[in-house]
Amino acid sequence: MSTILPVFKALADETRLRLLHVLNRYELSVNELVTILEMGQSRVSRHLKILTGAGLLTSRRDGLWVFYSAPTEGEGREFIDAVAPFIDNDETLDPDMEMASTIIEERVRKTKQFFNAIAEDWDQLNREVIGDFDLPGAIIERMPRCKVAVDLGCGTGTLLERMLERSLKIIGVDGSPRMLELAKRRLIEDEDRISLRIGDLEHLPLRDGEADFATINMVLHHLSHPGKSLKEIRRVLRKGGLLVLADFDKHDNEKMRVDYGDRWLGFDMTNLALKLTEAGFALRQSSLHPVRNGLTIHLIVAENTQ
Repeated sequence: MSTILPVFKALADETRLRLLHVLNRYELSVNELVTILEMGQSRVSRHLKILTGAGLLTSRRDGLWVFYSAPTEGEGREFIDAVAPFIDNDETLDPDMEMASTIIEERVRKTKQFFNAIAEDWDQLNREVIGDFDLPGAIIERMPRCKVAVDLGCGTGTLLERMLERSLKIIGVDGSPRMLELAKRRLIEDEDRISLRIGDLEHLPLRDGEADFATINMVLHHLSHPGKSLKEIRRVLRKGGLLVLADFDKHDNEKMRVDYGDRWLGFDMTNLALKLTEAGFALRQSSLHPVRNGLTIHLIVAENTQ
């Protein structure tokens, strides 16, 4: 009783039921929750603290931002699974879920808008952060010769151009039409070997096992659900296929959100390894590479074991 009583007390409030309902499906920041509930930040924060203290929510700090979501395992998860059918059937909570869905869609729209707007300057912006480090070259060194290779979040096609050295066919996927337009111009001489596809990296426009090799290069930190994207990458890779992942190590440079549209301020190695394992990959190699502005890049090779 000493354990379960705080849990029932935590849910004995309309606002906290509303919070649990949306956070059982989405991970949201405090500011986003303030918008959904149309309440002051201090009031929302108080309710979040109670739910977190009862084990019904978890929080994740990323720089100056704090994100909340329902736990994925443990007693809190088991309790939520037991009560969720009753909460989900309450139609009075539907407007909150609709607003949360709108916020997620707006995130995606803003990201696409951002990359379309800066497409012409993207290569220069990359150089300002990465400096003299030849990231495409480092990825190619880890890329085996193969029949089909895919670059996820291919941007203007800088890496695709070099991937032609090691693969008979190259697929480039990006969510920005403008980026793909510039990539097409860059690769016009080899268009018979290249397929450029617009698509969401959480719902890839590829068949199961279509690729022998995949790379996701400085893209994961822009995505709302990196783990979901890694599972999609595993799906489109054949068993034994390799993934080369390049992304920032964990940092606190908030300027990256404003200047480059970053969603996450990097990832520590423990977190990346866990996401890869959960997605069905086995870690084969990892290294760290310092770049500009005090930032460091993870370069990881993982194998699809499923």
